[in-house]
Amino acid sequence: MEIDVSIDKESMALDVKNPYEFDVVGANDSIADFANAIGIDVKGLNLDYLLSRMIRGVAGCEHGCPADAKSLVKSGVGAFKLNYIDGGVLGARCALKDNRQLEIKVFPGY
Repeated sequence: MEIDVSIDKESMALDVKNPYEFDVVGANDSIADFANAIGIDVKGLNLDYLLSRMIRGVAGCEHGCPADAKSLVKSGVGAFKLNYIDGGVLGARCALKDNRQLEIKVFPGY
């Protein structure tokens, strides 16, 4: 499984070796550092909760059932607009200051 994080044209990737033992706090810190390096503060966005929900949603899809991801899209997470993309990919988008966009995509590992 892989997580792709982008702010405008800048991007970074995080590898998720085991979705059931993923260090969501470490990932949150990495994303915050990435955003800070380009002048964006994302600490108030509750990314650790978003990431854990997205990973669980995509991990549920790995068994052939997109219901977990689709129910997450319906319920939403905070300021993020979520969408289910064919192939088990789950995306989240949030508007930031100065018309910038934070986008996070979780890709299944199958």
